[in-house]
Amino acid sequence: MQSFQPLSDTFAALGDPTRLAILSRLASEGDMTVQEIARPFAMSLPAVSQHLKVLERAGLIARGRDGQKRPCRLNAERLAETARWFDHTRAAWDERFDRLERFLAQPQSPQPQSPQLTGSKGEDNER
Repeated sequence: MQSFQPLSDTFAALGDPTRLAILSRLASEGDMTVQEIARPFAMSLPAVSQHLKVLERAGLIARGRDGQKRPCRLNAERLAETARWFDHTRAAWDERFDRLERFLAQPQSPQPQSPQLTGSKGEDNER
């Protein structure tokens, strides 16, 4: 059976608005140091580092080493894997909806009428 843990880790990491903002900045601005990433956020550097650790564990970012700096970069491949999962899931649901639409478009044959009960309640009580 396929392991969904990497995908679960990715969704958990993406579920936080700060981490989404970090990823968005890395996608638009390229590699950045922790200090550069932390600049627009009203939080401590250790708090930003915790967010970065979650993103790194999920495989969404990688940290390099450039002398004294440890720049963070977006791992686009992990996002691509997530996009492929969405595409696969969307295609499966589209097929299901197409089958339902075809079924609903078919003329329906009339259903046989259920036999009517004869007599009234009063007659049943007299027996």
